[in-house]
Amino acid sequence: MPCFPALADTHPGQAALVSEVARDTGKNPQVLNALLDQAKVQQGILDAISRPAEAKPWSAYRPIFLTEKRIDDGVAFYREHRALLESIGKQYGVAPQYIVAIIGVETFYGRITGKYKVLDALVTLGFYYPPRAPYFRQQLKTLLELPDNQLAGPLATLTGSYAGAQGWGQFMPDSIRDYAVDADGDGRIDLQNSLPDILASVANYFAKHGWVDGGPVAARAQPDGAAKPLAWQAQPQWPLEQLEAWGYAPFQHMNPGEPTSLLTLAGASGPEQWFTFNNFYVITRYNRSPMYAMAVHQLAQAIVDGVGSADSAQ
Repeated sequence: MPCFPALADTHPGQAALVSEVARDTGKNPQVLNALLDQAKVQQGILDAISRPAEAKPWSAYRPIFLTEKRIDDGVAFYREHRALLESIGKQYGVAPQYIVAIIGVETFYGRITGKYKVLDALVTLGFYYPPRAPYFRQQLKTLLELPDNQLAGPLATLTGSYAGAQGWGQFMPDSIRDYAVDADGDGRIDLQNSLPDILASVANYFAKHGWVDGGPVAARAQPDGAAKPLAWQAQPQWPLEQLEAWGYAPFQHMNPGEPTSLLTLAGASGPEQWFTFNNFYVITRYNRSPMYAMAVHQLAQAIVDGVGSADSAQ
């Protein structure tokens, strides 16, 4: 259990953080202290971070995100906003269905963006969660340094996930600083209320992390009885033909020189082997879990298939 401070409006390490932010940005220390004094340590945040969904096996993780409703709503969202999505997809070289799938997995297309005050989350984890305090302290510092026009509203009012992620795409402060864009041209980056900003920011994140337009993401692999055991690496490690030589056959014809890694997931019917490619690695830059990346991939595939079926039925 964390050791809470005797005074509810002060936090260990607050003075040093305020000094750094004031030095780096010129912001008023009194204003910064007043903001941090409002932040409350939340035991619910500490509890939530200790039981992430990624601790589940794939057989239990997949049904959380690949529901009929999430797919159908993704198809409807894509069709409703097709012109905007396809324009952004073309501009950034990112397949629109993956943009939709990210916000589908993250926030159910903007419906569940988080109930925690962002300041509470980042103060709690930055000052009272030793296992990852340096990371969350950095996110808190960045949040305090962001200009007002890069936030959806006054800093003290912002809400998000238990980890302090904001908006439909659940951007952490560093990601807002580095990848969020003002796509609607109103002089403000609003990841909560501006659909162009939301979608373009996700696309820009993918593009800046090396998404290859039209490149493969993941494909099933069939191991033979003597297949060489392999540990998955997020970055593609070998040409596909090397994995074939080691006993893993692709289900469909693919470029034998395509760099790949091999991922094994605990599926409902037993182990599943997957070739994962550069674009899968890019999704893991959004969230390091390979199960997260696979959920995004499969949701994206289901959405684009559903859009195609809906179009042909008209």
